[in-house]
Amino acid sequence: MKRAFLVVIDSVGIGGAPDADQFFNGSVPDTGANTVAHIADGCAALSRGPLRLPVMDALGLGRAVTLASGATAPGLDAEPTGAWGAATEVSRGKDTPSGHWELSGVPVPWDWHYFPDTQPAFPDDLTVKICQAAGTGGILGNRHASGTQVIEEEAARHIQTGWPIVYTSADSVLQIAAHEEHFGLDRLLKLCADLAPTLHAMRIGRVIARPFVGSVEDGFKRTPRRRDFAIAPPSPTICDDVQAAGKPVHAIGKIGDIFSMRGIDDVRKGADRDLMGHLGDLVDTAADGAFVFANFVEFDSEYGHRRDIPGYAGHLEWFDAALGDLLPRLRDGDLLIVTADHGNDPSWVGTDHTRERVPVLVHGMGPRALGLINFVDVAATVADHLGVTHSGKGKSFL
Repeated sequence: MKRAFLVVIDSVGIGGAPDADQFFNGSVPDTGANTVAHIADGCAALSRGPLRLPVMDALGLGRAVTLASGATAPGLDAEPTGAWGAATEVSRGKDTPSGHWELSGVPVPWDWHYFPDTQPAFPDDLTVKICQAAGTGGILGNRHASGTQVIEEEAARHIQTGWPIVYTSADSVLQIAAHEEHFGLDRLLKLCADLAPTLHAMRIGRVIARPFVGSVEDGFKRTPRRRDFAIAPPSPTICDDVQAAGKPVHAIGKIGDIFSMRGIDDVRKGADRDLMGHLGDLVDTAADGAFVFANFVEFDSEYGHRRDIPGYAGHLEWFDAALGDLLPRLRDGDLLIVTADHGNDPSWVGTDHTRERVPVLVHGMGPRALGLINFVDVAATVADHLGVTHSGKGKSFL
């Protein structure tokens, strides 16, 4: 019996999306965005030294960057010992559900709804529903905003009034931030859960609970108890396929939220360093036939959206070293795929995701150039490896 590990390093794009000119940060198209190459360029120009990712580069990361975009990433020039390629997305979104669903074999079959970049951003009838669900006389925010910035700007009023902080972005999303003590974590989660059906009916992809703690005197900080309430995928995913075959499906990070817990047996959460511990535990203990699906979100949430090149580089180097510790612990017959769901170039304008191809780096099938492939091919490959019937789209590259 074989096992499969699918690891999504959230937002680690490699440029070259053929339709990048149709996606924007503000008024600037995403043409030319390249998360990995531009981080490598930025590191080469900084006193910190070059970007060092020996494990992923040995799997083929540098080659994948060049294949996807024609760019050369300084310091990523190893001869691959793994299988490597670059995947292209077809769903009309550069967001978490679109990327993950398509990686699981299900391209998004509809156009997402987005809130306009105006003040207020939300229609009056929706604002009334939020207030009714929250039991408050109003909401704060009601605009496109950076999550950390809107908390900094509105937290004091939030504590004074008890009103939730509600905001959105260029993604199809409604986010609600609230203080864990003054508003209450359980109350925040219930508010988001109660509103989710209304937002999903509007084709808003996610309602996200963003709890935070702190004070005016000491500052405010988001906690890792975020929860996403996402639309359920419109058809069976690789998770459903594996579970239907009687094999265990383990989720790490926000995978359970993204797939509305469908086709998933258990979830392990925490900050990225905690998640790496969970992944290592499953490498050591998961049963034969298991599918482990992991998402490491802090590349995106902590560094990409904040346009923090050194921070993003440091997190990549941490992940690369941790991956190097994991690979020797894999069993014969295991397949491990490292990929991403979209880009978030920290050198780019704005604060939103960038439309990019993503790397597909594979341990467990020997050195091979996979070429330009599709997101859905990842799911087909996992199904092929585990010997289960795949109900979604895609073609196995085994």
